[in-house]
Amino acid sequence: MGRFELSALQPRRLLGCLALASLALAAAGLAAPAALAADVKAAATRPAGGVIQDPHYGDTLFHFYQSKYFTSITSLMVSQHFERVPQHADEAEVLRGGLMLSYGLHREAGEIFARLIEQGAPPPVRDRAWYYLAKIRYQRGEPAEAEAALAHIEGALPGELQEDRVLLQANLLMARDDHAGAAAVLAALGEASEASRYARFNLAVARVRAGEGAAGRTLLERLGTAPAADEEQRSLRDKANLALGFAALREERAADASTALQRVRLNSLHANKALLGFGWTAAVRKQPREALVPWSELVQRDPSDPAVLEARIAIAHAHAEIGALGQALQGYEQALAAYEREAQALDDSITAIRSGRLLEALAQKNPGSEMGWFWQIRELPDLPHPAHLTQVLAEHEFQEAFKNYRDLLFLGRNLAHWADNLGTFGDMLANRRQAYAERLPQVRQRAQGLDLGSLAQRRDAAAAELERVQSQADAAALASPREREWLALVQQGKATLAATPESPAAAQARERLRLASGALTWQLATAFPDRVWEAKKSLRTIDQALAQARERDAALQRAQQDEPMRLEGFGGRITGLDQRIKVLIPRVAALTGEQQVAVQDIAVAALERQKERLALYAGQARYAMAQLYDHATVARKEDRARQD
Repeated sequence: MGRFELSALQPRRLLGCLALASLALAAAGLAAPAALAADVKAAATRPAGGVIQDPHYGDTLFHFYQSKYFTSITSLMVSQHFERVPQHADEAEVLRGGLMLSYGLHREAGEIFARLIEQGAPPPVRDRAWYYLAKIRYQRGEPAEAEAALAHIEGALPGELQEDRVLLQANLLMARDDHAGAAAVLAALGEASEASRYARFNLAVARVRAGEGAAGRTLLERLGTAPAADEEQRSLRDKANLALGFAALREERAADASTALQRVRLNSLHANKALLGFGWTAAVRKQPREALVPWSELVQRDPSDPAVLEARIAIAHAHAEIGALGQALQGYEQALAAYEREAQALDDSITAIRSGRLLEALAQKNPGSEMGWFWQIRELPDLPHPAHLTQVLAEHEFQEAFKNYRDLLFLGRNLAHWADNLGTFGDMLANRRQAYAERLPQVRQRAQGLDLGSLAQRRDAAAAELERVQSQADAAALASPREREWLALVQQGKATLAATPESPAAAQARERLRLASGALTWQLATAFPDRVWEAKKSLRTIDQALAQARERDAALQRAQQDEPMRLEGFGGRITGLDQRIKVLIPRVAALTGEQQVAVQDIAVAALERQKERLALYAGQARYAMAQLYDHATVARKEDRARQD
């Protein structure tokens, strides 16, 4: 009876550990990344009607929707500094606060939203500000203050932000064990809501952990049997069945556990744990032969997976239970050999991580143009045992630490880029100073040849003459050069005829001259109004030209005083920024080094925990082997005693 006491009890201990780990991971908040994305996306909601009135705000949104969040927030802050977004001032502040919140700058984001509320922003903006304050207070561990902030929201929030508001309210209710209230709040989301699935899953896990097993199982059962339209929903359904199966195993309901675990897809992310649990359901029912089926499938999979490692000793235990002691002993020996290989592989991975190869390879394999909260690791590096990193990289702590490390790398590159730019700006400033020094004498020389005073006097004289001509109706004064020639000929003809004796020919000539003079006078009189208007127009053009000349002369005088100071100001700003960047570059480099060590420590700690698990499994295998050897020794002694 006592031969396999430890082996018989150990599976239940392992089941408890796996179930708790699974529930803890599930309750950690599956919807958190999606909710955070909804936060910032909703912060960038366009105004009513979708009309962007300030081009600079549109430029900010363009970068934002291109996932260039750093460019978006920096360009927005520059536009706000120069007051380029007056038509979207409140919306711009909400967007800036949301981006700061997404980067983890809770204090700065809180100040922005509090200021919006104090300044009496429009109700839609104010509601979003109250929501963000509630989220910040919740993240800071101030649930009562967070609930008070949510209570100030008057209307529905835009888009997915309303769903996240409901999720936040439900989390606050669950935090004070008001699961019934949380269920009522979550019911408002509706079955069709994508967020509703995650909310119901988290609520179910919370109820299971709170001891409300029946209510939690009901929710998990509904999620585990619900139709799934895409891979994300199918994965959530698998996770719900996995949680339901292990919860049933903890309560020693093997049949229910088997039903739930069989619904997990064999090619899903949760298949290995499901196969392990399905085998234990058979073991709990005292059916070790049936347990061998899922476990035999499981040991063919990735040897670094904890479920696969546990399955190795589970198979040996099942062989021992059915009396195949030789196979059991061989299974334990193979498990020990596999654990030793895995332990050595873990040591290799730890060495690679400590050398910095992990982070360097991750950064190279997963490039990104900018820092960003929603950036994800998509490709594993080419390390000796990359499978070890799967679980490490999936951990929230590592993801966030690596994002900080990646952001520091980006800031370091950005500072180096700006250091180069400042050198370029310095060269541009030097060229501008040289051009100013070379062109100033030329401009002064041209300006000295232009006497604006005499030009103004000539203009005044022309204006007085025009006034006289208009008052006296002196049409001849505005005659064209051709007409002036004709007038001169008429005067000359009159003088000649005056000195000519009277005769029929002279009389005829005088009549012809009179007619020509009359025609010319009529022509001048007819054209006089138009010529006066043209003269006044020319005078206005002269006035404009003189005004421009005076403005340019004044601008030249100001430029001679202001331009040197302006150039010196640019030089001072470049020097100041250069000094700041020179201070920041080593600081960022030092922080990058510290963060690299921190990220590596997180990864190494995870692998060390895997080594500890291996050591535990190896200890169990050795103890079980010792029991088998003891049993064989006792059996041989009993056989010899019977023979004697």
